[in-house]
Amino acid sequence: MPGKDDDKPNLPDPEEITRRLSDFFRTSFGDKVTFSAVNDVADPFSTEVSGGGEHHDLRSEDTFSKVLGFDLIPREIKDHLDRYVIRQDEAKKALAIAVCDHYHHAAFLKRLADSDPSAARRIEFAKQNVIIVGPTGVGKTYLVKHIADLIGVPFVKADATKFSETGYVGGDVDDLVRELVRKADGDVELAQYGIIYLDEIDKIASSPNSGGRDVSGRGVQTTLLKLMEETEVPVRNPQDMQSQMQAMFEMSRTGKSVRETINTRHILFVVSGAFSGLEKIIESRLHRGPIGFATGETAALPGEENRAKEPVTQDFIDFGFEAEFIGRLPVRVVCEPLEAGDLFDIMKHSEGSLIRQYEREFEAYGIRAEFTDEALRMIAEEGARERTGARGLMTVCERLFRQFKFELPGTSVTELRVTGELVADPSGALARLLENAAPLGDSRMVAEISAFSRRFEGDHGVRLAFDSGAVARLSDLVSSSGKSVPEICSERFRDFQFGLQLIRKNTGQTSFPVTAEAVDDPDKYLSNLVVASYRE
Repeated sequence: MPGKDDDKPNLPDPEEITRRLSDFFRTSFGDKVTFSAVNDVADPFSTEVSGGGEHHDLRSEDTFSKVLGFDLIPREIKDHLDRYVIRQDEAKKALAIAVCDHYHHAAFLKRLADSDPSAARRIEFAKQNVIIVGPTGVGKTYLVKHIADLIGVPFVKADATKFSETGYVGGDVDDLVRELVRKADGDVELAQYGIIYLDEIDKIASSPNSGGRDVSGRGVQTTLLKLMEETEVPVRNPQDMQSQMQAMFEMSRTGKSVRETINTRHILFVVSGAFSGLEKIIESRLHRGPIGFATGETAALPGEENRAKEPVTQDFIDFGFEAEFIGRLPVRVVCEPLEAGDLFDIMKHSEGSLIRQYEREFEAYGIRAEFTDEALRMIAEEGARERTGARGLMTVCERLFRQFKFELPGTSVTELRVTGELVADPSGALARLLENAAPLGDSRMVAEISAFSRRFEGDHGVRLAFDSGAVARLSDLVSSSGKSVPEICSERFRDFQFGLQLIRKNTGQTSFPVTAEAVDDPDKYLSNLVVASYRE
């Protein structure tokens, strides 16, 4: 009589699965592709980290309690965004309010579900998904990214153009939700409170004159509808080989397969795009006067004119979006284009300033770059003419500093002062720098001199600016004495801080040039500086 275990499917063990897959790959692809399994790991697809490597686990109680114990107010979020994004005040306010409302409500429902699940299910929840309209380079992505960083939730960014309705032509929109799980280190519950940001959403607007099936436009809008409201998404993609293989290994170990899903009810969706041509639709609506007897002009209320220029639902529908799709995005945010003054503020004050990046890049070559306000304003004006927002600054700076990055490393130049004169005539400024620069066989020497200068400034509050002659002289001393640059500098400038701080007190000067003469006779050089400071 057959036993009850005979009804179970005869599943292969992991070794048998590995052998069959190896045979399959060898038969299909020859020796070009091989398959192997890690014998000492129970699940070769496990995301757990073993050994002594660093592992960041977002599933900790601190991270999750931070999400559910959300207590920020809109002003705090805006203040945080002000550190990174210039202008866009109304956009910051609208985003801050939408985020606060969303996570306050999500935290409330989570607490209610823990105490009274039936009451939680009866609560209606209208998600405040956001659509951001604005030209390129105004900070749309930056706004959303830094909000996610502040809250501590998983954040996924993607371009809408990579998706198709079915997933065969492009990516599957459900993969966005699965990516949240990956960003949350596999914590499905934390991923259900993440933020998904879709850029270039205007590219999936369907043309009103197009015929046939539009799998990359209207079709993607339709498939996004369910995600933006509430649906269950399988954690594993049924069309992904790795997911299927992982399911096979689980079934072989446990005899059953667990279907884990992600609920999108509390995932906040933010979409954005440049929406080129939308302004013409708005202009047409504003000039479309009423028909009938009541056509007299009425006085506009304060701020009403600006509000009228903001896009409404019908404008997005005329642009090519489905009414159901745009209806799932109730919060509309408009970012303003940036002008030259805004670009200057970005470089001067933003914590993510491009200038900080260029300072680090030159510092890697042992060159200290210093930017004057005049130079920054000229760069900002050129960047504004690019008409690509803050991205125009990168275009201008790359063009401006390309030759400096190529020619100066490996020379005795340790200081690059970026002035208005340099921006106006970069070739001439570079030629003058190279004219007084000596080539160095060992570029590490310049880096060591710069490192000493930075340490000296950090310790004593005054700066030593080594000129080309001083660098060349130090190079000679290193060759003749066998000592290192830090050793020679420490010996020769060990008492400099006392005299230089006295000069700073007398004159306010904080930067002091170091010449070849200062290297040869530092005491005489410092004494002359101190005496001169009392004469001023």
